[in-house]
Amino acid sequence: MNKHSVITGIAIIVIVIPFAVSGLNILGAQQLEYRWDSPGEFTFFTMSNHGEMEFCNTVPFWTSFQKFEIGAFYDSKNIGSFVVKPAVINPLSSHVQGGIFSSEEIQASQHIFMTLDFEFDGGDIRLDPNKLVILIQTDTPIIGIIPYSTITQMSGFDFDKMMNAENLSCD
Repeated sequence: MNKHSVITGIAIIVIVIPFAVSGLNILGAQQLEYRWDSPGEFTFFTMSNHGEMEFCNTVPFWTSFQKFEIGAFYDSKNIGSFVVKPAVINPLSSHVQGGIFSSEEIQASQHIFMTLDFEFDGGDIRLDPNKLVILIQTDTPIIGIIPYSTITQMSGFDFDKMMNAENLSCD
């Protein structure tokens, strides 16, 4: 093997490894399971007062994200977002990470959340629960600089059930 072949082989490996690690990180971020840190105690109102989420890494390699954001929209109007700090999660394990809720009109958001929490627990319908849409955005940049986001949309009721789940794959 000559000197140029060895240098070329090493250069290819050095170039490919960061992209392979980023690809695995994107795959891992898409496979993350998550719920509120206290199973069965999630309400939208408690989310509006900050809190912690539990993330379960279901893949056999480290997974990280730069930003995990839960955006709440009622009748197509953004009523607030819950943003979780960046995290690195060990393979096949769970990790608890804190988050902060922000809204331009916090009192209006909390009023909508309290009303919908009451409805989801079997109370009288005062607001149309079908108008609550949740967007979950996970940012996992490729090799740390190329932006890549995964966005999942679901109804507020489905999100409420998921956040109150009793078991994750890591349990």
